[in-house]
Amino acid sequence: MKTLPTYDPTLFEGAAEDYARYRAKYPPALFAKLAEIFHFNNQGRLLDLGCGPGLMTIPLQSQFQEVVAVDPDPEMLKIAKQQASSVGANNITWLEQGAELINSSLGVFQLVTIGRAFHWMDRELVLERIYQLLSEDGGLVLIGTNENPWGSPLPWKQAAIEVVKKWLGEQRRTGQRGQGLWNIPDPPHEVVIAKSAFARQEVYEVPFEQHWTVSSYLGYLYTTAFALKIFFGDDAEAFEKDLKETLLGVEPSGYFTEEIKASIRVAWKH
Repeated sequence: MKTLPTYDPTLFEGAAEDYARYRAKYPPALFAKLAEIFHFNNQGRLLDLGCGPGLMTIPLQSQFQEVVAVDPDPEMLKIAKQQASSVGANNITWLEQGAELINSSLGVFQLVTIGRAFHWMDRELVLERIYQLLSEDGGLVLIGTNENPWGSPLPWKQAAIEVVKKWLGEQRRTGQRGQGLWNIPDPPHEVVIAKSAFARQEVYEVPFEQHWTVSSYLGYLYTTAFALKIFFGDDAEAFEKDLKETLLGVEPSGYFTEEIKASIRVAWKH
């Protein structure tokens, strides 16, 4: 029997509040595209896995009768509940657990969403469990965005990563309070889906502009698994000064714009 992965509670340690504030929000055009694909009618049930502070859950909740949102991080769920309460979203059940633990006790769903979190999961197992929970006409949506600064050609992003490397080392960290190292998911998501029980998949793209200031980009970096504020310890203030000076050296205005492509990968049950 396969051993379920153990969630590393330090993966986004201390980042939940900033995550809700500084992570790039999914654009309205993305939700409009989902509505076009799935013909939302304010009925049915949505399951959002790896929901974090609710960046996908809360904008979508008004399109469904009932929503279940799952995340293993209690701080993320705490912020998500606050965000939902502030907009009167009261049809969401929040569950603190890994996506690998979902089962038939949750009932049947018309749509399952995973926003920028699939790579943290046991993908084969999660796909198997999602398939069992979907209605016959249901589908899975994986959202990806290409704002990852590690592979960006933008000079200001390259400069920001060089500062991160200067303070944390050349290798990209992740988890274990910065002692873990990042591995690119292999094989890619589309290959894992193709080998699963899902009948077909398709990708849609929604471009949008993201605007940053020096301060908001610092806030963003502190929400990433590779540069959490706790990694810097007593050096945090010096790192922040270095980052700000470096970014202003690249762009003296302190304002940055990037073109982001949100990808919507849909996998249909049938």
